[in-house]
Amino acid sequence: MIKINKAACVGGGVIGGGWIARFLLAGIDVDVFDPHPEAGRIVGEVIANAERAYAMLTGAPLPPRGKLTFCKTLEEAVVDADWIQESVPERLDLKRNVLMEIDAACRPDALIGSSTSGLLPSDLQRDMQFPERLFVAHPYNPVYLLPLVEIVGGEKTSHATIKAAIEKLPPIGMKGVHITKEIEAFVGDRLLEALWREALWLIHDDICSVETLDDVIRYSFGLRWAQMGLFQTYRIAGGEAGMRHFLAQFGPCLAWPWTKLTDVVDLDDALVEKIGQQSDEQADGLSIRDLERIRDENLAGILQALKAGNGGQGWGAGELLKDFEHSLWAGAKQTAPADHAVPLKLVEARVSPAWVDYNGHMTEHRYLQVFGDTTDALLRLIGADLAYVEAGHSYYTVETHIRHLGEAKLGQAISSACQLLSVDDKRLHIFHTMSDAISGETLATAEQMLLHVDSKAGKSSPAAPDVLAKARAIIEAHASLPLPDGAGRHVGQKPRVETA
Repeated sequence: MIKINKAACVGGGVIGGGWIARFLLAGIDVDVFDPHPEAGRIVGEVIANAERAYAMLTGAPLPPRGKLTFCKTLEEAVVDADWIQESVPERLDLKRNVLMEIDAACRPDALIGSSTSGLLPSDLQRDMQFPERLFVAHPYNPVYLLPLVEIVGGEKTSHATIKAAIEKLPPIGMKGVHITKEIEAFVGDRLLEALWREALWLIHDDICSVETLDDVIRYSFGLRWAQMGLFQTYRIAGGEAGMRHFLAQFGPCLAWPWTKLTDVVDLDDALVEKIGQQSDEQADGLSIRDLERIRDENLAGILQALKAGNGGQGWGAGELLKDFEHSLWAGAKQTAPADHAVPLKLVEARVSPAWVDYNGHMTEHRYLQVFGDTTDALLRLIGADLAYVEAGHSYYTVETHIRHLGEAKLGQAISSACQLLSVDDKRLHIFHTMSDAISGETLATAEQMLLHVDSKAGKSSPAAPDVLAKARAIIEAHASLPLPDGAGRHVGQKPRVETA
């Protein structure tokens, strides 16, 4: 796997900030140059939203966040980077000058991507000394969630550059698609522009409001497009006869005089104000940051749903997320606690906004998630890790009893510790305690029985000797610990009464 070791971002606006967040959350150090006086605040807000979104997107262990450095000069930012992302305003003269400065200051083997949404890479690389390493890397907003990048080379861009750029994207959870011929606006924006032009006419002619138009998209074909695109959607529309039947049935519609795509609407002041007012009414007081967070929640949910599609194999962007998470889990290292003679503190977390309900308290299924993460950490510790699972063996949870003793609240730091109660060839009997990380107050407990299975044979089986040896070493260390309060309880059982 070819990885980005150090990234530089020139420009920290909406798109540049998204790139910065994407790199940082993939564990990549990022040097940033942006002369805007509010760049630090703007980028910081984007990163905060990205971290919130990732908490909803995946439970896989992210690598330690990369180091963010704001540099005083462009040269300082790009000098050590192997991927440099330019995201300055969409002006050809400005981009050319910035790219010339990057070209002169960066390493000879550095890749240089431009976030332009429409300028031709051949025009951008015209004055560069080493134009073969310049390419368009056109992402979609929000960059930290939407995984697609259009990779477009210019006349002087080398094939090696295109190949290297596409190969470096999957480790940060992104997919590069090579647009083989450079055209203005590339592919995605060409499609969006066609829809946008027709939408402007529909508003101009009072056919509908902006809210109605958005509803038509988001409640119908937008959901189809999210997971299947355009042509595959229309193939299904053709029924059993497929795409050819669809084209034969609906192809003649293309000649009908019902579209205004070839007639550009006049965006005069009146139409601009009309759209602006309707858009204000649609937002209903929600700020841009509010709308971003709502958008991120929805996108994370869609991506998670797509990850579970196709019989658990993933579908479209969900399959990409599944592969990305797989690489994160594969790279995760479970550090053994220094003292095995106490319950093993295996999970530390903070209750994120994605974890709470309308009361501001952690929802029930998140308690199970934390306890599940604790069990997974224990299994990694004893050697029943992802490689063990891929080899056809695993522990399955066959029984769980959770007690809710306190309330985990938004922003609260929590930890989860594990005590082994018993181990035999096929079973692990474990007890988890979730606590406030600062006060030590117990918030919840979970008692679980795990059964070792041969997943290929579909039946229980003895665990591997080295796994059992590590588990028994922990049991020996825990033998002197008292039985946890709550162990062996069942739902509805009355509290124990202490007797003199």
